Amino acid sequence: MRIRITFSKQGPLRYTGHLDLHKLWERAARRAELPLAYSQGFHPQPKMSLASALPLGFSSTCEVLDMRLERDVELGDLRERLNDTLPPGIRVTHVEQADERAPALQTQVVEAEYQVELREPVDPSELKRRIESALASESILRERRGKKYDLRPLIQSIEVLNDTIVMKLAAREGATGRPEEVLDVLGIAFEATRIERTRIIFNPAKV
Repeated sequence: MRIRITFSKQGPLRYTGHLDLHKLWERAARRAELPLAYSQGFHPQPKMSLASALPLGFSSTCEVLDMRLERDVELGDLRERLNDTLPPGIRVTHVEQADERAPALQTQVVEAEYQVELREPVDPSELKRRIESALASESILRERRGKKYDLRPLIQSIEVLNDTIVMKLAAREGATGRPEEVLDVLGIAFEATRIERTRIIFNPAKV
């Protein structure tokens, strides 16, 4: 059985890394007495996968995890059972059965939406000008891990609502739009913001 869990990640757990998050979920599943399926070999690993790794320091209301079980289980009270085993900051909002034949969860992600709370004053007219300039650009060349790439095709939209920037960024094979890269282009220090992922968008043809 393959189940899909949607959860939020808030508070101090925003600084929990990808590997530690996997361990946290493995412990939670065991405490909830779920029959986790494991890989074969000398170091068996639970068959779990996150839709998209969340950078350290980001919060989220929409993280998605696929978990494979050795047998079918009732989903009726599973959300409550998991929440009883999880630490404060991680809360399950939805549990559903996923198609066993569907592709790996990571390959289904096409876009993500983020809300960036500005913690320091920014001139609204100057911010608007910078956003318009970025969106009007044919390309925005950036470098990540020693490799150059074009950020512009990964920016779907950028809007400003009061003191919050809302951006929708594409996720493609080999290239994923990152909010901190967009902020750098806009001349806003990452440290002066609080970033939350609010939506992960999947390819309907693959789900």
